[in-house]
Amino acid sequence: MGWLPWVSSDTPGGPKKTSDGAFEAPNKTNRAKCYEARDAFFECLDRHNILDSINTKGGQAAAKQACGIADQEFEKNCAHSWVEYFKKQRVVNYQKEQTIRRIEAQGGEIVAPQLPTRS
Repeated sequence: MGWLPWVSSDTPGGPKKTSDGAFEAPNKTNRAKCYEARDAFFECLDRHNILDSINTKGGQAAAKQACGIADQEFEKNCAHSWVEYFKKQRVVNYQKEQTIRRIEAQGGEIVAPQLPTRS
């Protein structure tokens, strides 16, 4: 095999770079690999009762120790911005669920906001 200057060899299986240095848009197969790697990483975090693997040093260390291999696969198969988004979204979704449970436990009702209608 010859050397191709536009193909990055440091991320096998991960996002490829185009000739101008930008990353290629992920296709359906790449997205599926990313989602599978994300789900495997999050399942590992769930098994070890780790919620936040990005914002706290304790969470980062625990995630690295317990789920380091799954995290490496996640980062290899997804764009960095996706990895960061998914990790932060995991915490936001948990906080949202807890808020809804607290409101419902206090007898409150969650009502979806309505868009104004034209008169």
